[in-house]
Amino acid sequence: MEPKQLAGLGRYSGPATLILSSLAAGTKHGYALTKDIEQFSGVHLSPGTLYGALTRLVDQGLIEPVPSDDERRRPYRITSAGSKALQVQLSEQRRIADVGLRRLAGEPS
Repeated sequence: MEPKQLAGLGRYSGPATLILSSLAAGTKHGYALTKDIEQFSGVHLSPGTLYGALTRLVDQGLIEPVPSDDERRRPYRITSAGSKALQVQLSEQRRIADVGLRRLAGEPS
């Protein structure tokens, strides 16, 4: 899968980026993802947003469920394609942020 897949998520790229960033630190289930994302970003993902994004990310092969004995908690992990897509997405966000910061400082972009 191509790493540019996050660009195809359109309005869903924000939650996808947050989820992939959280899973880059290790396997987590939904509640743990929500808490980790709140801790590092200050963003609260509603259950509908979280689980909708998880479904899309699984369908795209960017994350995968991990077998678990606990039926109530389904853990997920990032795939190698997900890691590549996250790298591309974060690099693009950094590039855009750098342009914006230079412009705010009155520097040519």
